[in-house]
Amino acid sequence: MTQNQNSINSVSSWSYVLSSATSYLSLQEEYIPIAALNHYAYCPHRCWRMFCAGEFFDNQYTIEGSSLHERIHTVGDGNRGQTWQIRAIWLKSDQYRLIGRADLIELDNGEWYPVEYKRGHKGEWDNDQLQVCAQALCLEEMTGKSVNNAYLYYAHSHQRQLVEITEQLRQSTIATIEAVQQLLRSGKMPKPTKTKRCDKCSLYSSCLPQASEKLGRYLEAR
Repeated sequence: MTQNQNSINSVSSWSYVLSSATSYLSLQEEYIPIAALNHYAYCPHRCWRMFCAGEFFDNQYTIEGSSLHERIHTVGDGNRGQTWQIRAIWLKSDQYRLIGRADLIELDNGEWYPVEYKRGHKGEWDNDQLQVCAQALCLEEMTGKSVNNAYLYYAHSHQRQLVEITEQLRQSTIATIEAVQQLLRSGKMPKPTKTKRCDKCSLYSSCLPQASEKLGRYLEAR
C-alpha cells in the first residue's frame, strides 16, 4: 500500500467516525462549526442570530449556495489525473475545537489541500479565506502534515483562487476562532451595523440594522 493510500485511508476513517449522527451531535456541544467562522467574519451579528438564536432564512443567494453544495457532495471520490479527490468529508480539530464538512480535499504529490466551493465571484472580504484556512488547520491535525495551500472555487467564474496558508492568515483564523468561541459561550448579541454586506444577507429583515441605528441615536438624544 502506498503512502498516499495510507494517508487517504486515515483521513477517510476519521471522516467516517465523525459522520455518524451520534458522534456529530455530541461534538456539536463542545466544538464550533467551521462555517461559523465565515459568518462571524462576514458579520458577528449574523453569526449570533444563526448559532446562538437559531435563526436562518433562505434567499436567492443561500438557495443557490445550498444547491451548489448538494451537487458537489454527490459527485463521489476518485482520481483526477494524479490527484486523489475526496468529497463531502468531515474534518475535526481537537486543538482548535473545530468540526465541519469540507466540500473537497485533494491529495497531489503527497500534499493535502482543501477546496471550498462558493456560488458567486471572489468577494471583497476575507471570510471565505478564513473558512478554508480553518479546514487546513483541521487537515494538518488529522494527517500530521503541513498544509500550505488551499483553494476557493467560485461557480460563477468557474475559476479556482489559490489561498496561501500564510502565518498571517493562520493568526487571523485563530483570532476568529477565539472570537466565535467567546460569542457562543457568552451568548451576548453583537450590535447590528449597516454595511453594504447587508444587501445580500438573508437575515436582513430580522436584523434591520438601519432601524437599530436610528433607535440608538434617538435614545442617546433623549
